[in-house]
Order: sequence, then structure tokens, then C-alpha cells
Amino acid sequence: MPVSVTLQSMATSLKQPNPNRAWAILFARLVLGLIFFMAGVWKVFQLGPLNHARKWFLPYSNTFLPVWSLWATGVTIPFIEMIAGALVIIGWRTRDALVGLGFVLAIVTFGHLLSEPLYEFHTHVIPRLALLLFVLMMPREDDRFSVDHLFQRRRIVGEATQK
Repeated sequence: MPVSVTLQSMATSLKQPNPNRAWAILFARLVLGLIFFMAGVWKVFQLGPLNHARKWFLPYSNTFLPVWSLWATGVTIPFIEMIAGALVIIGWRTRDALVGLGFVLAIVTFGHLLSEPLYEFHTHVIPRLALLLFVLMMPREDDRFSVDHLFQRRRIVGEATQK
């Protein structure tokens, strides 16, 4: 079967209603959101944002990266993980939260590669990235168990009653 036909059939199948897709998105959102949320909570309330920067970012001060950028990034990331993780869990502003977490993963990847060019990502980055990409690529309307979906339905009902 030609690749174009296969891609067309995949695209068509994504347009078909499938109740299992809503559950798959929910479980992926919950797992991904919990991973980031719990890490963020630990970094903010247990380790502390300044200690997070000291422990994980300042060791890169011997590289070309300016020290101020290491402090700024090291202090900010725990809050992004905590807030975006919570948003992903409840499914509110999911796309924005996923984009933020994608940048966190890119920064983590860059940092690991800067210190160890052959760093093994299969235990840390790749599973998170796979879940993130899965949720991001699924049709928004299939994420039925989310606050975003609830707001979208309210908007549609509101528009229909105004007509």
C-alpha cells in the first residue's frame, strides 16, 4: 500500500469519533501532568527554586552560558513544571501548558548534551516527550474529559442560544 494512501487513511480515522481516544488522551494527560506537577511541587516546596538552580544549573557556569541565564532558567523551570503540570492534569489551556513543558524538555536535553554528548534519554526525556507529543497531536475535540472541552461546549451552546 502506498504511503500516501496509508497517511490518508490515518488522517481519516482520526476524524472518526472514537470514545477510546478520549480515554487515551485523559490517561496520557494525567500521567504527564502528574510527572511534571509532582516534580515542580518538590522543586518549589522541598528543594527550593534557588537550590534547584544551584544544584542543576550552576554546574554549567564553566560553559559559554552566562551565569545570569543559568539562575533565571534554574529558578523559573520548577514553577513552569508545577503550573503547566497542573494545567495538563485538569486539561485547561492544555496546548499552552504542553508548549511550555516542551520548552522545558528542550532545555533539559540541551543541558544534558552540553555536559554529556551521548547522554541516554530513554529513561527521562523520551517517555515525557512521547506523552507530550501524543496529547498535542490528538484532535482537541477528542479530549472530552478536560476543562478546555467543557469551556468549548459552553461557548458553542452560548452561541447557539444567541442565534
